[in-house]
Amino acid sequence: MISTTVIDLERMSQRLGLPEAGVVATVHLLDEGNTVPFITRYRRDQTGGFDELQIRSVAEAIARARQIADRKQTILRTIEGQGKLTPELQQQIESVENPKVLEDLYLPFKPRRLSLAEQAKQRRLEPLAKEILAADPQAAVIENRAADFVDEDVGVATVADALLGVGHIIADLFSERADLRQQLRALLFKKGRMRSQRVETPGQPLSKKAKHFRDYFEFNEHVQKVPPHRVLAMNRGERAKILRVKIEGPTEEIQAVADELLVPADHPHAEFLRNCCRDALTRLILPSLEREVRREMTEVSEEHAIEVFARNLRNLLLQPPVTGKTVLAIDPGFKSGCKAVVIDPCGVPKAHDILHIIGKPEQREAAATRIIELVREHHCDVIAVGNGTAGREVETLLAELVVGDLQENNVAYVIVNEAGASVYSTSQYAREELPEYEAAYRGAVSIGRRLLDPLSELVKIEPANIGVGLYQHDVKSRHLNASLDAVVEGCVNYVGVDVNTASPALLRYVAGLNQAVARGILDWRAAKGPFTSREQFREVPGFGDAAFVQAVGFLKISEGTNPFDATRIHPESYEVAERLLQKVGRTPADLTDRERQREIADAIGTLDLPAVAAELGVGKLLLADIAEQCVRPGRDPREDLPEPLFKKGVMKFEDLEVGMELRGSVLNVVDFGAFIDIGLHDSGLVHLSQLSSGYIRDPHAAVVVGQAVRVWVTEVDKNRRRVSLTMIKPGSKPARQDRGERRGKAFRKKAQEPGAGKAPTGQPGTGRKAEGSGRPRRAGRQGERPPRGPRTYTSRPERGPRPALSEEMKSGQAPLRTFGDLKQFFEIQHPDAEKPAQQKKRRRGKKASPESPEPAEVKLAIPPATGAADGSAEEAGLPPAKENAGAVANAVEQAGIGEPPPVPEAKAVPEEASVPKEASVAEEASVAEEAQPSQEKAAGDSQDNS
Repeated sequence: MISTTVIDLERMSQRLGLPEAGVVATVHLLDEGNTVPFITRYRRDQTGGFDELQIRSVAEAIARARQIADRKQTILRTIEGQGKLTPELQQQIESVENPKVLEDLYLPFKPRRLSLAEQAKQRRLEPLAKEILAADPQAAVIENRAADFVDEDVGVATVADALLGVGHIIADLFSERADLRQQLRALLFKKGRMRSQRVETPGQPLSKKAKHFRDYFEFNEHVQKVPPHRVLAMNRGERAKILRVKIEGPTEEIQAVADELLVPADHPHAEFLRNCCRDALTRLILPSLEREVRREMTEVSEEHAIEVFARNLRNLLLQPPVTGKTVLAIDPGFKSGCKAVVIDPCGVPKAHDILHIIGKPEQREAAATRIIELVREHHCDVIAVGNGTAGREVETLLAELVVGDLQENNVAYVIVNEAGASVYSTSQYAREELPEYEAAYRGAVSIGRRLLDPLSELVKIEPANIGVGLYQHDVKSRHLNASLDAVVEGCVNYVGVDVNTASPALLRYVAGLNQAVARGILDWRAAKGPFTSREQFREVPGFGDAAFVQAVGFLKISEGTNPFDATRIHPESYEVAERLLQKVGRTPADLTDRERQREIADAIGTLDLPAVAAELGVGKLLLADIAEQCVRPGRDPREDLPEPLFKKGVMKFEDLEVGMELRGSVLNVVDFGAFIDIGLHDSGLVHLSQLSSGYIRDPHAAVVVGQAVRVWVTEVDKNRRRVSLTMIKPGSKPARQDRGERRGKAFRKKAQEPGAGKAPTGQPGTGRKAEGSGRPRRAGRQGERPPRGPRTYTSRPERGPRPALSEEMKSGQAPLRTFGDLKQFFEIQHPDAEKPAQQKKRRRGKKASPESPEPAEVKLAIPPATGAADGSAEEAGLPPAKENAGAVANAVEQAGIGEPPPVPEAKAVPEEASVPKEASVAEEASVAEEAQPSQEKAAGDSQDNS
């Protein structure tokens, strides 16, 4: 009888590196229909403080476990239906956790098409195959026994035909051996190599498309060392019929493993079985396993590409808003001109025009005059320029104006990522918001609004159209969209939404809401005006009790009847919040008074919150969150991040010199480094090895998209117009760090790192942790903290002269205090011994003059530690062993010897994400051409921006 498959949550928690109680609670909360943002924010005490990344990892792990459990039930029912299910096989299937091993066990029972082995069985050759395998005496002479099975009516005309069919049957049986497949799979991952060759005839000139893949025409690398972006690049070249890619294993070792496992040494038909074994390997097993290896490498690489995209997207969405500024937004263009729109601080368009900046000198002069008029007429504070086609030409003109005619207006300009702007301009959202404007002007409005509030504007565009990824168009769209939607959902709920100003595009990402409810909120506002209370949400069609519980805490009302409605405090905790304020002598109304907010913050800071939580009967984490909202009600977490880089000049390629210091902003982060906008037509590349003076494995640990950075020029390639940069200050000494384990085992076994990618409470993050054996899963690190500032250390004051040894210490009657005492004791016992400084000086002299005579050997007499036959410790002049050990231990403890300095918290990084430090920038040329955010590549949103 087939029993229900039980999922072991304890084992799952061990794999995830999370407390079992938190995992169990999270699974129960998810099964109750709670959303991940809601659990992250309002059920922290139940989960033990899990962040969003950890909760998503639990959700994905339980989903995978249930999928495997369902597959086990299907397999067991199928085998049982065939009448072949034994208790041993059932136990094997129920206990297995790796899906690949599960499929290996199912392989002999899987229905299949008419193979050569099945055809041989239909010709009644299976009994002969069994006799040969069992070394049956009837088949002592194979040829004679095979003659008994010759039958032209069933298609066996000769003995050779019979033996050929028997060989197919035995080869098929060999290929179904689960133990053999597992050993060979492990061997391929351990010693296999990925090889690619050019399909085109070497003598033919390279096509334009083929040039992108020239690094892979003779590529041969260990499967464990191939970085994810190279795997995806070779896959793309193979689909374009430019490359031929295959996995090669150690042939002799594979054959030896198979022979040892399948062919007994003393078998009478060993040679025949070895031939069957070779046939099984070359025709059935290895092609299958090679496809499996390729598939696994591709899946891991795709998941890594999704992870890179998700991280960059998250950092782009969480860029700080620029508030209170009037913006002149310019969408650059060549023939059709540059579209310019003035928008007020609320994002409402006030004026628009077309500027022909690129063209005849008189056109450029007229465009400059019009820009000056728009800036002065509407009192613009900043000019936002899209980074697409003709963007640098526009930037050059603006740089001349801001230091010239517009200098007195104190105007700066900023480069804005315009990826997806053209998609938005023709979308339903754009037609509804800006019906009176043409599509071209809508794109300019989107660019300006992205500066004012990146999150509110970018949610109107499908995440996949925002080009901050790596080979994202080579990834399965279903997986990509699901991961990116989770990132957007996390960001929206992390920041919160003003329900009276939010667009339907923003509202649909709020936990518990969908597109229909978001439209209902908009219709309610249009009919009845702004919301004044969170209780009014229940009047919106489709906004039921379940949606209310999930969403209400993330929907804020700035000027409502209840001050708590403007905070992230959930209505279910309003009573607790009031009681907390009562303890400090305040009321909810005081939250709206700036001066009293400071008094509330000071008063709450004096409370013992764990004790107050026990008194109020609530969780400590919940009360901490409520206290934070009372201290800073309605705070936007993005306010703490640095603003975009505002410019007042432009850089020309001809002006670049090696060693020049520049300011720039991070446009994209990929496996091998980061692309920096330094004001050139194309961005500069900071290679992974140049991001930090110490060794790092993941560039995301050093920089994020949108971050303002200081860089230095290391190389200027005038022929290819490429710039190499470094973030390591010239002259600084690189810090020696343990490089740790290379990324070699990325495709075989991903390291389990508890708390990997841990995000601050409530901060968005998506992805998977590795769970179970087999293929590594995506390890989300979208939730990492912002880059830390420099860590400071306090040096110890200089110590005075060492106190002299007492007579008791010299005689061994008192214990030594420190290692310094031990040194003094040694010098007293051996006054003629050479000191370390003298040894160094002597060694230097020895190197300088090889002819110097060798110094006399110095022998050290080490007295025994205990009173053995050779003498006691007292006789040797040492304190008793136990006392001396205690003295040394005390000295170590007091002096802090052996205690490492505080180590900055390290972010866990997927092994597949690392790139060896020695890898050169030139080695990544083909990938850089695609990953680099250049002007032409940003022009078309449908184009692959990877």
